[in-house]
Amino acid sequence: MTSGAPVTLSGSRHLKDMHVAELWRFPVKSMAGERLDAVDLGQHGIPGDRLVWVSGPEGIRTARRQHRLLGLHGSIGPDGEPRIDGHPWQSPHALDLVRQAAGEDAWLEPSDEEDRFDILPLLVTTDGTIAAFGRDGRRLRPNIVIGGVTGLAEFDWPGAVLEIGGARIHLHSRRGRCPMTTVDPDTLAVDPEVLRDIGRRFSGRLALNAEVLTGGRIALGDEARVVRPES
Repeated sequence: MTSGAPVTLSGSRHLKDMHVAELWRFPVKSMAGERLDAVDLGQHGIPGDRLVWVSGPEGIRTARRQHRLLGLHGSIGPDGEPRIDGHPWQSPHALDLVRQAAGEDAWLEPSDEEDRFDILPLLVTTDGTIAAFGRDGRRLRPNIVIGGVTGLAEFDWPGAVLEIGGARIHLHSRRGRCPMTTVDPDTLAVDPEVLRDIGRRFSGRLALNAEVLTGGRIALGDEARVVRPES
């Protein structure tokens, strides 16, 4: 094999079985997101992701402390603008919903273009990791879920590149998890044991921080592979 040729990483099922299983966008930071069938990846990940956030006098408010924000659903309307439970994000109704969840002194504002992501623009995980986690994968808030992966193969992927069609995604590092994982996405019940379990079994880290190297359209069912250039 010649130097520089990509090497497919081991630890997953046969290449033909790896595919895009889920795509998610979170138009309003810390709120539930929306499932997508296809996206056009760009420099900032999935278009429409984290366009708006909730603020208070002390700064940005997230579901790490105001966990009821996860009971609200962000989406992108036909006009391309974020919505909250179907209401335009700048509407009085949307603001009322946010204040019920995050406090009477909360407000909504456009997020900072260069600083709207906690770490990197994408979060990637696999069906194998979600199965090992043993709980609803929505607790991990991934943008991309890769299906057809055995166990915790993704633990070996940091530094590699995820290829989906012409799109190339750098898998940077494993994500340290926060109290948002303790919130049931349907009932909003909080179970601190979830985060303790992530600490015990997964060293506090699940899913992968990622960034787009080469943009392109990806869709559910698209074949995926993880490669690392030969050193």
